[in-house]
Amino acid sequence: MKNNVQLITYVDRIAHSDLKGLKQVLDTELHNLFGGVHLLPFYYPIDGSDAGFDPIDHAKVDERLGDWNDVKQIGQQYDIMADLIVNHMSAESTEFQDVLANGKSSVYWDLFLTKESVFPDGLSAENQAKIYRPRPGSCFTTYKLADGTEAEFWTTFTSNQIDINVHTAAGQAHLNKVLTRFHESKVDLIRLDAAGYAIKKPGTSCFMIEESFEFVDELAKKANSLGMTTLAEIHSHYMTQLDIAKRVDMVYDFALPPLILHSLFSQDVSALSHWLSIAPRNCVTVLDTHDGIGIIDAGPVGNKAGLLTAAEIDNLVNRIHSNSKGESLQATGAAASNVDLYQVNCTYYDALGQNDIDYLIARSVQFFAPGIPQVYYTGLLAVPNAMELLNQTQVGRDINRPYLQVSDIQTAMQKPVVKTLCELITLRNNVDAFNGEFTMTNQANQLTLSWVHGDSSAKLSVNFATKETHINIVAAQQSTHIVLADLLAKHSK
Repeated sequence: MKNNVQLITYVDRIAHSDLKGLKQVLDTELHNLFGGVHLLPFYYPIDGSDAGFDPIDHAKVDERLGDWNDVKQIGQQYDIMADLIVNHMSAESTEFQDVLANGKSSVYWDLFLTKESVFPDGLSAENQAKIYRPRPGSCFTTYKLADGTEAEFWTTFTSNQIDINVHTAAGQAHLNKVLTRFHESKVDLIRLDAAGYAIKKPGTSCFMIEESFEFVDELAKKANSLGMTTLAEIHSHYMTQLDIAKRVDMVYDFALPPLILHSLFSQDVSALSHWLSIAPRNCVTVLDTHDGIGIIDAGPVGNKAGLLTAAEIDNLVNRIHSNSKGESLQATGAAASNVDLYQVNCTYYDALGQNDIDYLIARSVQFFAPGIPQVYYTGLLAVPNAMELLNQTQVGRDINRPYLQVSDIQTAMQKPVVKTLCELITLRNNVDAFNGEFTMTNQANQLTLSWVHGDSSAKLSVNFATKETHINIVAAQQSTHIVLADLLAKHSK
């Protein structure tokens, strides 16, 4: 995978188009900006109860978007990342409907997890209390079978997302079928969606247990044998992320987004600098994604201290709500239909009160932090919260999942903050120093991030009190000094 900035996008939402239309946007409006693209679920259907993360057929491209050959065409020019939804599939799938019709006689019965299959002797109150829950309520949903009997199926997220039994031959065959499709279609990087929940074992939390690591390791080896790299998608305590990073190809740096916000809000860089000194180097960095802004990744969990204290997390969340004029409050937690309660739903741009210089500082830190940066389509275009869509759907995460037209992209690309961001993306892609060694210093409110590779160097210095930000580049025996505020001002004329 190229060490270039990548785009994260829904195929149908960035230009209200299909796979061919997305490639055209990448080749024209976004020409030379991205080395790769994370195609958010494009499987059949893209408009289920969880925006494609509940596939009826994971091995089929939604015909409204195109087919696997269209995916391959994008892969000829760009690195492609795609989601392997390892934990569940839709209750509307052919397989689960066959289970409902035929019960234990179904050839797909072993494909799905039931309470009985995990707890054959019954689920005690003690064991139930140990199960880690990403959402309130029971992790089981009762379905009535055609013969009138009932069965309790494991549903980690929603009642329409039936958990897969990855240990069975049927479960393995399902995952292998999708892996083969990816390989044939030039997918380079596989995002293991909700991998931490895939293994359930009595007497444990059923989340990132030892057997989960073994499962991810085995899956990664299969992907590696086909020439693909795996990326584990897990929101958890930062120490868990450090442990996971030692055992997989790549992980997300989900602690970075809240820590950058905290530094900008508090002018205190100590938590951010501490994290950057220990953060995994085999990571993908993000500020925004199709989900919300993760909080659990930087905060305390149970009796484990976080990178931020509980009080600092509360201040951070309240500041986001204030900066967004209460819009994020309408989309977060119990205020809207959310499957998780550990994220704040808001665009990153609105989380910073649409302050252009703060936003560009945040992106600069992301691009200079260790890892391969990804930029979500709304973040690229500095799109505000999609309140009209949120009001229509009452799905909290839709606040950051707008449907855009090509004309919306063209208009956004003329905004000074977007023009400046595009210059930063181009810099990150073309300076060889980012392939070298990373160092960091911090003093009072000042954070300096540096890269050196041979005769090339790149240095970012940010004063979080004054917001004064400087970038110094040495490449091909030439020196370039950029003052971030001056760069923004140039594009504001």
